[in-house]
Amino acid sequence: MAEPHTMIEKILGRAAGLDDVAPGQIVTCAVDMTIVIDIQFAESRLADVVRVHDPDKIAIVMDHAVPAPTVGDALHGSRARTFARTHGIRRFYDVGRHGIVHQVVAEQGLARPGTVVACTDSHTCAAGAFNAAARGLGPAEILQMVCTGRTWYRVPPAIRYELVGTMPPGVNGKDIFLTIAGRWGDATDHALEFGGPGLATVPMADRRTIATQVAEIGADFAVFPADQVCLNHFAEVAPGTPITPQHADDGASYAEVRTLDLDLVQPMVALPGTVINNARPVGELGDVRIDQAFIGSCANGQLSDIAVAAETLRGRRVADGVRLIVTPASQQVYLEAVRRGYVATLIEAGAVVTNSTCGACFGYHMGLLAPGEVCVTSSTRNFRGRMGSTEAAVYMASPATVAASAIAGRITGAAALEGVPA
Repeated sequence: MAEPHTMIEKILGRAAGLDDVAPGQIVTCAVDMTIVIDIQFAESRLADVVRVHDPDKIAIVMDHAVPAPTVGDALHGSRARTFARTHGIRRFYDVGRHGIVHQVVAEQGLARPGTVVACTDSHTCAAGAFNAAARGLGPAEILQMVCTGRTWYRVPPAIRYELVGTMPPGVNGKDIFLTIAGRWGDATDHALEFGGPGLATVPMADRRTIATQVAEIGADFAVFPADQVCLNHFAEVAPGTPITPQHADDGASYAEVRTLDLDLVQPMVALPGTVINNARPVGELGDVRIDQAFIGSCANGQLSDIAVAAETLRGRRVADGVRLIVTPASQQVYLEAVRRGYVATLIEAGAVVTNSTCGACFGYHMGLLAPGEVCVTSSTRNFRGRMGSTEAAVYMASPATVAASAIAGRITGAAALEGVPA
């Protein structure tokens, strides 16, 4: 009889055709969805592929540099289109249907409960919010999966986060993640499993933010259960699609079990350089003047994030000397934000709303920082040089905190605006 298993063990075991796997074991898995992004076509080996393993298990998403800001990026796009035509890739999200890859994965139901998902982007762990084993891998591994449909993983030990209490109003998944990163720090080579009675109060958008961000503390995977919140989401985006949810067994063995009381989570901010043991409540930060505020990325460019920003800014103005840049995570998010009036509210407040792309988040285009500038961002990383100059400082916070800071001209929580006339 097999030993009780964690969620990640169950998912990788299913994909490897094994009833019993253990941490440290190397398993060869069938990959349910391999996702290729535009910048991967910068290396030419994909152009040499004669036959793909299964075109229905491959997706291509134009996301990092779209529309093409350089001739080189235009060439990568051309290669992607040729590859899709040559191999009959139906799931091709070209300019106009595009978005940041992890947002497109969520919208299109590309990550199904209980499956294995891979992509070259390091924040592929975002799909763990859907009870999937999702991880960013290198170009060579992606090439292997495109051709064979298989890859190997080392089964990681799991750290279990038992969520209790209720997610407070005004708190975002970013705040939950920064609480975890600030309190427990590094989780290299582990899977993070989330559960507990408090999880039911955490909406899917916030789960996606948390899952996206665990890459910043070194985790291999984030895995959430296929509870009713997850199943409702999947029924909406991919109705009728067969799924194979994998749940942790009672008595499963964890490297550690940690309890997080959601009632105690406050709006948080990570100081420049890293999020590991480097986050604190925004009220304890002190006076930090900013030059730029950014809302977007795969972590916090979702519709709910745009809504919070618009609500915070409604009737107010971005402070003189501050640039507020808002990047919806996909064309679908952008369109719905237009329909609901969020984009008009943001522009009236003095924000710039950009095309849906990775852009400023990875320091490529549409919002880079100059030497000596300070940015507060809801994007995924805050290390030196991430968003432009290595002499700039990047603080990380939730969309509500970023929007409030843009109004105040210095990093502040949204609660500080209460009672201030709009």
